[in-house]
Amino acid sequence: PAALPAAPLAFTDVNLNSRNTYEVSRRRSAPEHLPHGGTAPAEPAPPPQEPAERARHRVGIAGAGSSFAEFFTRNFFTKRTKELKPAVQSAPGWKLFGKVPPRENLPKDSKIIQQEYEARTGRMYKPPPPSARRKNIEFEPLSTTALILEDRPANLPAKSVEEALRHRQEYDEMVAEAKKREIKEAHKRKKIMRERFKQEENIASAMVIWVNEILPNWEGMRATRRVRELWWQGLPPSVRGKVWSLAVGNELNITPELYEIFLSRAKERWKSFSETNSENDIEDAGASVADREASLELIKLDISRTFPSLYIFQKGGPYHDLLHSVLGAYTCYRPDVGYVQGMSFIAAVLILNLEEADAFIAFANLLNKPCQLAFFRVDHSMMLKYFAAFEVFFEENLPKLFLHFKSYSLTPDIYLIDWIFTLYSKSLPLDLACRVWDVFCRDGEEFLFRTGLGILRLYEDILLQMDFIHIAQFLTKLPEDITSEKLFSCIAAIQMQNSNKKWAQVFASLMKDNKEGDKNHSPAPKS
Repeated sequence: PAALPAAPLAFTDVNLNSRNTYEVSRRRSAPEHLPHGGTAPAEPAPPPQEPAERARHRVGIAGAGSSFAEFFTRNFFTKRTKELKPAVQSAPGWKLFGKVPPRENLPKDSKIIQQEYEARTGRMYKPPPPSARRKNIEFEPLSTTALILEDRPANLPAKSVEEALRHRQEYDEMVAEAKKREIKEAHKRKKIMRERFKQEENIASAMVIWVNEILPNWEGMRATRRVRELWWQGLPPSVRGKVWSLAVGNELNITPELYEIFLSRAKERWKSFSETNSENDIEDAGASVADREASLELIKLDISRTFPSLYIFQKGGPYHDLLHSVLGAYTCYRPDVGYVQGMSFIAAVLILNLEEADAFIAFANLLNKPCQLAFFRVDHSMMLKYFAAFEVFFEENLPKLFLHFKSYSLTPDIYLIDWIFTLYSKSLPLDLACRVWDVFCRDGEEFLFRTGLGILRLYEDILLQMDFIHIAQFLTKLPEDITSEKLFSCIAAIQMQNSNKKWAQVFASLMKDNKEGDKNHSPAPKS
């Protein structure tokens, strides 16, 4: 009747059309569930349609509840009318993303493909001789290398016999190359081990000679040719500290008791500094400007940067306090010199080879040498004399590189200051620096500049291709792979002789010329 509300009419329309809506969505989302032919099974014939007025009246009487029940009890998907065929046992398909239907035909075995190829072409396949096959499994290359021998996935065309043979040949070549590399590396490792064992044997035999023959008769044997040759080859680590102490000497007559006195003064200074946070009370009467560098903060900062890769001199390390004590005691012992950056490396090398008091004695006497004293006291006139003497032998031994440096106005102070301040302990690997120290204790300051020329000779070809900036950067941070054999062979090739004058004579002549120049430029006395 016309008096019925409109809401049931709208609900009825949705209810009547819902089956068709889900049927369409089912066909779109799951076409594989449809039987063969792509059409859904026939639905039962609907009953004769009632007149619209009577249908509306029936729906209005049934109410909304029956419509919900009918909607949820209805099946969303129809049942299949045909049974699925049993799955064929075939190799699954392969695809980069997702799956593909399995192949109908089984993949052929390589032997079957070979037989078909022989029947088709009439040629027989000859396998490679056994001698060409790999015998040693230990030289197996990376696992991905062997992928070239694998068959293709089942959904791709199989390899032909020619392609399989080519892949086998390529694989054998890769294995052969890997075997060659492995053999080469094995020979290299064996060579290194042989050299190391030989070096250890030489060190052991040299140690016996140093302990039993040389050290007991030091004064009589130190200048002999045999001892000098052993010295050039490097000192055994077990006697290195003792030989260094004897070679450096103790001209200052420092005793372990004197070291304890200056160490106690340093501790009092540190305590006063920590309490007042000022350094006004630590300047002695005869202190120079350099003594102001002996502050606690500067020493702490420099210690933290001393051989950082070893982690033994940094705070908390086993030698941190020891290095701090030696440097602090020296600043109290030589307030005119104070602490200068770079001293920590020299003291650290001595601490690694000597006891605490002996390290301080050697440290103080070493810095009292003319060359070290001139550099650490920043005596510009003396430093210029050393640089001038260095350039004399630089031009004599490496004329091309000397002219190259001159063209860029690259002076020796740019790279020599850091080398001399730390005695190469910062620029070279520690074991190589110790060997440089060995010969330095034998030959004196001359060997420091000879080592510098040896480094320039070693990298001459590289430096000739560089400009000013790159040369300065390269010489400030030398390559880490430098070896003692290469460096010392270059040092041995350096001749420290110019016009029949040795280092000491050239330096003395420069000092004499400087004094005469000072006299000529001095004002005339007043009458």
